[in-house]
Amino acid sequence: MASILTVDDDPLLLILIRKILERDGHRVTAVGSSVEVRKLSLSAYSLILLDVMMPGLDGFELCREIRDLVDCPIIFLTAKSGEADILRGLGLGGDDYLKKPFGAEEIRARVNAHLRRDQREKKHALEVSGFRFFLGAKQMEKDGQVCPLTKGEYAICEYLALHHGQTLSKDQIYESVFGYDAEGDSSVIAMHVKNIRQKAEGLGGIPIQTVWGIGYTWKEKEV
Repeated sequence: MASILTVDDDPLLLILIRKILERDGHRVTAVGSSVEVRKLSLSAYSLILLDVMMPGLDGFELCREIRDLVDCPIIFLTAKSGEADILRGLGLGGDDYLKKPFGAEEIRARVNAHLRRDQREKKHALEVSGFRFFLGAKQMEKDGQVCPLTKGEYAICEYLALHHGQTLSKDQIYESVFGYDAEGDSSVIAMHVKNIRQKAEGLGGIPIQTVWGIGYTWKEKEV
């Protein structure tokens, strides 16, 4: 199973998370501060659970520091549920977030969904509306210029592009990207799409159109 790093300054929560995830056979390393994280070989982990509200260097700043060092999913653990905070975390390279307090089944489902998605084997490339998707590398580019997407953002773009011309609900997108048994909040999709649009501005924009009250569609023609 997977090696998971969980970072939180609440020792009781660390114990609880370890017990929950070890039931699924995962190997869990639990640390209580960003100082301890800096001592670890982060490439050894398949997923990181990162508390936002920590003394000293908080979870957002720690994510900024380590994002270029790790390629694995990062899930924020946070009591902050405001849109600005969520957008900030996703913009710094986070893939998802769990609102505190969360249940055992919720964290198990979210972690396992991200691990399954991250381990999907993809071997080909495809091109839609001038955008080229390298499925193995999980990379999207246009005219040779790479768009700096997180894995979650890339997966959303790939799913919409593969179904270009169709209108897909937030729930459909969330289930495809994070897994059918994930018990998260599909509102995270809107946050990711906002980040995708900002990052794609340098490529002339991206043809993801909001269909109000339903979800999103990848238009046949570029915006």
